[in-house]
Amino acid sequence: MAAIHAAASDDRPWSAAEFAALLASPGCFASGDVRAFALVRVILDEAELLTIATRPQHRRQGLARALMADWQAEAARRGATRAFLEVAADNAPARALYEACGYSQTGRRRGYYRRGTGAAVDALLMARTLP
Repeated sequence: MAAIHAAASDDRPWSAAEFAALLASPGCFASGDVRAFALVRVILDEAELLTIATRPQHRRQGLARALMADWQAEAARRGATRAFLEVAADNAPARALYEACGYSQTGRRRGYYRRGTGAAVDALLMARTLP
């Protein structure tokens, strides 16, 4: 997961130790394979997409959309009725994916992300009801 995240991320990638710690925590699970993955946490009736990543050479093949459907179904099986996530305001491909998957903006965190250039980018909070 750390290798995929590093290949897919423009920001600081998460380490293998960070992924291991999250996966060892209650309610966390992952979906995916060697091309792409999603890491999710379910607490009570809420599911949070912690991160999703696709290796650059496997983008535009529908993997992220399939992962979204997979983790949402698993979260619903675990009792979640609502899902939420955050995304950088300047990440147009991810925003388009989430909107296509039924998410709508519920809030904004101003200057939440710091880019390598030092620029601050807002985080958009998005949510949807799970079927």
